[in-house]
Amino acid sequence: MPVRIAQISDTHLSPTKPFFRANFDLVAENLRDRRPDIIINTGDLALDGADEEADLVLARELHDGIGLDCHLLPGNHDVGDHLDVARRQPVSAERLARYRRIIGPDFWTIDIPGWRLLGLNALTLGSDEAGDADQQETIRSVAASLNGRNLAIFLHKPLADESYGERLTSNRFMTKSPRDTLLACLGMAQPSIVMSGHVHQYRDTPIGGARHIWAPATSFMISDPWQPGFGTKAVGYLMHEFNADGSHRHRLMTVRGMVHHDLAEFPDAYGDVRAWGQGNA
Repeated sequence: MPVRIAQISDTHLSPTKPFFRANFDLVAENLRDRRPDIIINTGDLALDGADEEADLVLARELHDGIGLDCHLLPGNHDVGDHLDVARRQPVSAERLARYRRIIGPDFWTIDIPGWRLLGLNALTLGSDEAGDADQQETIRSVAASLNGRNLAIFLHKPLADESYGERLTSNRFMTKSPRDTLLACLGMAQPSIVMSGHVHQYRDTPIGGARHIWAPATSFMISDPWQPGFGTKAVGYLMHEFNADGSHRHRLMTVRGMVHHDLAEFPDAYGDVRAWGQGNA
């Protein structure tokens, strides 16, 4: 029997700005009905967990309330953005400590038949921030002990847009320095699948010998022309099936009643995205 893993992402939850709570509640109910073996949230659990503790607390409570096995990862709105690209909220020891206290570990591993799942903190990779030396050692240890398992990586930001060699300096994708750190730690143990969120679009594309699969957000999308169309703009989640023989498949799941919110209509969330200019959201 395959291990079924539901990947949700970019839930953006807040008790004081509950704009996207209804979509999360619909997904949670759908997951209770479908009962996957594991749920993984690939980050931006909270609307502003980087500064608002209450947002992280609510995110933790609502994930616990699903009543299934949940494993969570941080996004830039949970712990701050990577120092390579941070504009307003850089990742910091204080923000990391708050996340770990309320949510739990910011990186982890799970073994299932035929696979090792490696969940990473994309916002500290290759930095001097607290805990990243341990994260890098975990990656090296995982790479050295796969023992025939395939490797699947979960993290918030996509590793790249089109190639590992690109030098984009954008908060939309991981930049070259942390990406190179990850690849160096992996050595010869290259992943079969890399699963992320962050862009609020669904995409499945090959890069560097791996399938790179983006989960859509449960919360909102960002309409043209404020955000380029890299993939499919939708709200929903992904259902993955991992088989012991190393094969994998996934489906984009939509849920009746979910609203395709457009961030441009919610300036109280992160400001007016239209003011940032075309293609900058």
